[in-house]
Amino acid sequence: MLRRNIRLRREYLYRKSLEGKERLLYEKKRKIREALQEGKPIPTELRNEEAALRREIDLEDENTAVPRTHIDDEYAYAAEKDPKILLTTSRDPSAPLQQFVKELSFVFPNAQRMNRGGQVISEIIESCRAHDYTDVVLVHEHRGVPDGLIVCHLPFGPTAYFGLHNVVTRHEIKDKKAIGTMPEAYPHLVLDNFSTKLGERSANILKHLFPVPKPDTKRIVTFSNQSDYISFRHHIFEKHGGPKSIELKEIGPRFELRLYQIKLGTVDQAEAQIEWVIRPYMNTTKKRKFLSN
Repeated sequence: MLRRNIRLRREYLYRKSLEGKERLLYEKKRKIREALQEGKPIPTELRNEEAALRREIDLEDENTAVPRTHIDDEYAYAAEKDPKILLTTSRDPSAPLQQFVKELSFVFPNAQRMNRGGQVISEIIESCRAHDYTDVVLVHEHRGVPDGLIVCHLPFGPTAYFGLHNVVTRHEIKDKKAIGTMPEAYPHLVLDNFSTKLGERSANILKHLFPVPKPDTKRIVTFSNQSDYISFRHHIFEKHGGPKSIELKEIGPRFELRLYQIKLGTVDQAEAQIEWVIRPYMNTTKKRKFLSN
């Protein structure tokens, strides 16, 4: 199993290293296509390669015309099987953190909660790879208050690091009848205001934690971005008086996420390349937003 993982990782890194060459080749083909369509002469720097490039253009179809990236490879098989998630915490978790993780295990379908104990992160990741888990979610705390969420996609990444703010669990709401029971149906997803490239990347990481729902499910999970704070809300709806009368009921938990880093690797790889990280000077640009325009 260890040799297989090393081989797969090496193949993944090799494909990633080819991206620059493929992008350069794609740009050359694009210039030749534009020249032929507009009836202009072939650019002088491409005349020696024109014959070979035109042969390749003739053989291309819609799947091979645009170069694939490592981002395509990360979630290439997401549509073929439902996600399988492992939820765990930092070591020696407090009672509020354990309660919050317990509620998250109902929010994410097909999630399994595990007591961390004395296990090292690298052991957890290796074990999850061996048992075909698609994601590992780690929740951290500070003095009993959940303050961090790490989403690590397997087998090779990416890993997104979020800050957690304003956490309100179902356990903290006194009126149990008002919130009702937690349904386990696969939810519909609402992803709002992720308009930049980084926003789309963040939404892509979050949406692949959920399987495809049935059309008639009445459970809704919302990730709404406002000023780079992603609000998580969890609702069910009822149609009491027909399609025009819909009652929306929040069933919790609720919290805000703030993205601060995306890494091109798993959480146990300290040497993994950093795709994006928030820097101290970025906090001073109050009007600048990274996840939306």
